[in-house]
Amino acid sequence: MKSDHTKLNELTRRMFVERMAKSAFGLSLLPCLSPQSFAEEAAQTTGQAKPGFGKAKAVIMLQLSGGMSQIDSFDPKTGASKGPGSAVSTKADFQVSSFLPEIAKIADKITVIRSMTAKVGVHDQAQYLMRTGFEKRGTVAHPTLGAWAQNFLGPSHPTLPSSVCVNRPANHGNGFFPATMSPLPILDPDSGLQNAIAKADSTVMEKRLSLLRRMDSTFSDAINDPAVSAYNDFYESTLRLMKGKDLECFDLEKEPAELRDKYGRNKFGQGCLLARRLVEGGVRYVEVESGGWDMHKDLEGGMEDRGAEFDAAFAALVADLDSRGLLDSTMVVVATEFGRKPSFDGSGRGHHPLVFSCALAGGGAKRGYVHGASDAAGGDVKSDPVTVGDLHATIAQACGLPVEKAAISASGRPFTIGNKGKPVNGVFA
Repeated sequence: MKSDHTKLNELTRRMFVERMAKSAFGLSLLPCLSPQSFAEEAAQTTGQAKPGFGKAKAVIMLQLSGGMSQIDSFDPKTGASKGPGSAVSTKADFQVSSFLPEIAKIADKITVIRSMTAKVGVHDQAQYLMRTGFEKRGTVAHPTLGAWAQNFLGPSHPTLPSSVCVNRPANHGNGFFPATMSPLPILDPDSGLQNAIAKADSTVMEKRLSLLRRMDSTFSDAINDPAVSAYNDFYESTLRLMKGKDLECFDLEKEPAELRDKYGRNKFGQGCLLARRLVEGGVRYVEVESGGWDMHKDLEGGMEDRGAEFDAAFAALVADLDSRGLLDSTMVVVATEFGRKPSFDGSGRGHHPLVFSCALAGGGAKRGYVHGASDAAGGDVKSDPVTVGDLHATIAQACGLPVEKAAISASGRPFTIGNKGKPVNGVFA
């Protein structure tokens, strides 16, 4: 009869070790575990001639949850569709909404995709689709791009996590990959990384680790599971992180007050600044969430509030990365789960997945460029449709990932990045 130990699923093991780590060390940094690297396989299955391939060494994904109105942001319209804002000129050869004056000033550094399209118009399912590139299914959890990158390329740093999510829980973004590829959650950028300061000195920590190894050896030898063995690496990498200066990446107090003001003294603005610090330090994938975009009512007030936070933070992030020479190697993605209806009832707009807008900056993307178009009303795609899967494949290609190479889930099913989406080569310089 098989031991009950062998029946433990990945989540159960993860919860057990996280609790052990927190009890022994006061830490909750499990996502830093080093996974098996598939970089060699990735190199064998990708061609270097693909447009934009490998230009992006890091990705900052800005998730505007709730459904940003394309007409009141990156795709302004006139006539019956026009909302409370108006179209304004930018430093590039296209217009944006008057709600985005700071983005207008850096428009010559970004690509706008005005032909995004999807079929899902319900928040939870649409957010899942945008984060993973797959429609939500009850039988399988799909990985985010950060987990895909870690699977194919290995860890991005010896001690820092490869993937971080800001302003939201991790929600096991590893999908069907090992739990060690889940993003490290930062719920409040001002507070930084919690439970990372040891309550004991290094000598005591080493003794505790030695004791833990002895306690764990019988279990590890009996199970002989790579996932269990990998947890031992967690403690080693955690101690290295605690002894080094890498923790400073999470400390926004290291930034000048003037720059923090420029990003905006709110969770999204400070989250964007934290994202810049993290990619500068060696984190490969950072997601920053901005909520409150479900503007059925009081669209004008919402854009003056939430839209202004996004406008300031995105513009500051792009300009900051560019001034530091990091924009060419960092792809910033503005994403939202769907758009809003062309019909404006005087207060807001309803859900509308048929056409919406996203934006890219850096990482090999063209500067001052618009890809695709919506129709005159802003209610349907007019040319060059881009699916959510296509967007994921495009980002993956920029990162040098093998878009067509399948990964096999625990159930034996093959999956590819973006669910067979195709990279949009036209957005690359």
